[in-house]
Amino acid sequence: MKSGFDAIDEGPHLSESPTISLAGEISDPASHPSVAALLGRFGDAILHHRVSSGTQHVVWIDPSCNLEILRWLRDDPDQRYDMISDLTAVDYGAGRPINVVYQLFSTVYKRALRLRCELPLDGLEIDSIVELWSAANWLEREVYDLFGVTFRKHPDLRRILMPHDYEEGYPLRKDFPLRGRFSRAEQTRRALNQAVEHSYIAEEMELGRDPQQATPVNGTQEGDAGREVR
Repeated sequence: MKSGFDAIDEGPHLSESPTISLAGEISDPASHPSVAALLGRFGDAILHHRVSSGTQHVVWIDPSCNLEILRWLRDDPDQRYDMISDLTAVDYGAGRPINVVYQLFSTVYKRALRLRCELPLDGLEIDSIVELWSAANWLEREVYDLFGVTFRKHPDLRRILMPHDYEEGYPLRKDFPLRGRFSRAEQTRRALNQAVEHSYIAEEMELGRDPQQATPVNGTQEGDAGREVR
């Protein structure tokens, strides 16, 4: 008889559909001034346009043009998307492309716009936009850490949530097992064998104090020398 934990042992199940249906409703590009302007300026680099949740306009763009398009959205006087609210990714599984998602907001014109770039699993690279919005720095590191997307020319591309030497893959990918790729025994063995340096950056190690020192059994307080502390 199966229990609820059997699903954990079986791991994730791939979605049946090999294709992605674009979420949202088809809408007239003229209903959002930035969508119409994008189509007029970048043409074929604007792939799709949908409206989600009533008012959220979503535009799929050519990944090779992401930096150019986003720079224009930030700098053009009629757009002025001066704030990046979020930068994340979505994996739909079954070998389908991973979507890098940019959520923008213009504090000048009080309007929002979401852009998406589809990256094939054998080409998970895209230009960094840290030079446009410094707030994208840690957000791109998170996407790199959890989805395996490489951001070209990122100033400090390294893991941010998982340990720097984490070897089990990318935890938010659909092909990532619920319990990780290693057995519990192997995960425990690796955790117990970690050196102190694993938990500290070089600057912390140079502060002059030995990290993670256990409290001594004898002499924990002045005058306690030689007396066992229970």
